[in-house]
Amino acid sequence: MDTATSPVVERIARVLAAQHLSANGHGTVESPSALVDAQWKDHRDDAIAVLHTMRAPSPAMAAAGDVAVWERMVLAAIAEAKPGIIM
Repeated sequence: MDTATSPVVERIARVLAAQHLSANGHGTVESPSALVDAQWKDHRDDAIAVLHTMRAPSPAMAAAGDVAVWERMVLAAIAEAKPGIIM
């Protein structure tokens, strides 16, 4: 499996920004990539909230893998997103 080069909180925030801006989502912008680059940080708090929600896996997720590993991974992503960490 490949690993990403950017923090998960940034990737989630970019998706949220794109959904808000893009005509393919809830916005009106046909090609929002430059705006997403400029505005994704405005969605960091929402992205962190998503990560907090993901700490506890669903029953289907728990059945598919190791719950303790999942929790450590999500907690690591939350810690990575704390203030003071340069992104």
